[in-house]
Amino acid sequence: MADKETPQLSQAELLAQIAELQAEVRRIAELSTQNNGESSKSSAQGNTDPLNITPPKKKLTLDNPFSEEITNYQMPKNFTLPTVLEPYKGFGDPRAHVKKFQSMMFFNGPNNEPVLCRAFPIYLDGAALLWFSKLSVGSISSFEELARSFIDYFAASRIYLHGSDYLGTIKQGQHESLKDYMTRFADATMEIQDLHPAVHIHALKAGLRPDKFRETIAITKPKMLEEFRERAAGQMEIEELREAQKSDKQPHRRKEERTFRSPSRRDIKKPSKLTPKYNTYTRFNTKRENIIREILNAKIIKLPARAGSYQD
Repeated sequence: MADKETPQLSQAELLAQIAELQAEVRRIAELSTQNNGESSKSSAQGNTDPLNITPPKKKLTLDNPFSEEITNYQMPKNFTLPTVLEPYKGFGDPRAHVKKFQSMMFFNGPNNEPVLCRAFPIYLDGAALLWFSKLSVGSISSFEELARSFIDYFAASRIYLHGSDYLGTIKQGQHESLKDYMTRFADATMEIQDLHPAVHIHALKAGLRPDKFRETIAITKPKMLEEFRERAAGQMEIEELREAQKSDKQPHRRKEERTFRSPSRRDIKKPSKLTPKYNTYTRFNTKRENIIREILNAKIIKLPARAGSYQD
């Protein structure tokens, strides 16, 4: 029988497994250090038989890393935990997780240090929860200290999607509105950490397509993002007004096109063929020119006047 194909893991799953393996390696290293210490202690006491060394038992419960002030704090009765925040598993930007956690906790009002510290471990899982279990007893006395230790430990798991140089590749399309361009540019800046304002505005101006607005920016030379946004807001209003006028004219144009459209082949009537009124006619016994001459001499019919002449 053919072997079953191994399912391919996603990037997020691979990063999670790597983070868990790193945490497990650190745990094994700590156990090895403890064993070496106990082995040295036993050797000093005269017990040199390695078979008599009892391996340390793995602790099943978590130690409390918080200080007495945080541990003994009475939680508010109306306190509610956010339910939309995904637990951090050891991959991704740890700073982003801390910011999301704090913003969610602000829903309960101005939270103090004990509340933030005691609620933070609830949103940890996998390698991150294993990291929390390894914190020393009573080593955390503030949320700033907890967040700093968390960010430093998982700094290697931080994923940089783009650098500031990436902004130089964002250009306004030929038919792209200024509003769409600035929205797309703003989305890209959210992925860049510690973006300098000077680099931000320089790339924003460089990405504009050649038109009157870019010429205005080149003349006024705004140095602050707020000043640039104010001028861009006026240009956006002009573009939206033009689009509204175009959409108003389109129904009239369609109506005119229907009214003055060229006739189709079905509408064009083909010229009818002349058919004789009678089936039989009397044959002339003389030439046609003689008949016409007799008619003119007898003045039976009146000839039309020539062009440019006047009749009495």
